[in-house]
Amino acid sequence: MSPAAVLALGFFLGMRHAMDADHVVAVSTIVTRQRSLRAALPVGALWGVGHTLTILLVGGAILLFGIVIPPRLGLGMELSVALMLVVLGALNVRSVLKDARSIAHQHQHPHDPAGNASGHVHPHLDPPARGALRPLLIGIVHGLAGSAAVALLVLGAIGNPLLGVVYLLVFGVGTIAGMVLITCALAVPMAVAAPRFASFQRLLAVGTGLASVALGAVLAYQIGFVDGLFGAQPVWDPH
Repeated sequence: MSPAAVLALGFFLGMRHAMDADHVVAVSTIVTRQRSLRAALPVGALWGVGHTLTILLVGGAILLFGIVIPPRLGLGMELSVALMLVVLGALNVRSVLKDARSIAHQHQHPHDPAGNASGHVHPHLDPPARGALRPLLIGIVHGLAGSAAVALLVLGAIGNPLLGVVYLLVFGVGTIAGMVLITCALAVPMAVAAPRFASFQRLLAVGTGLASVALGAVLAYQIGFVDGLFGAQPVWDPH
């Protein structure tokens, strides 16, 4: 296979990698808190940028310097993703409950001090800086967990380390593109339905939050006890 074909394959594999269940669930916990497609699109792009940065740094180090990651460390990196999913999901549910309490309070006290009707409360939104930082950090953590697997795959298929690093970059660009497409698929129905159904966005946020907690808990159990991170002989199979 020619280098051009290998790089093209890397791009499409990167798009496919973006569709892994833990990636989609993690990003959906943020996207469901956005009220428009314009606000949601940067979430996927920033996740992809963070993921690509870690893939390049860690995966590139493995390719160029022959770094070997011990099984316990590899499992520990994967456990960080599981714990992050639990935290993200819990924060989503907490935020929705906080919004619901605010709305209930406004219904009980429908007028502001000036005497104006004020029965509607906008959902709580993160400040712009925090809103940009969260998907970037999530992508970095996900890249940390997947970088070794991608680098080992490249190492077995490509003999040239420099070409391998270029492959990682193209793979990362494909991941960014894939996550932007996924973000669009998640955000468009919400952008259409949210203005018409006040509770729709809150229900989605709770649903994605609970799904994130559940998936994170299952992954944590798998990594900690089935794969043996907390045991004497951990078994790590990067994939």
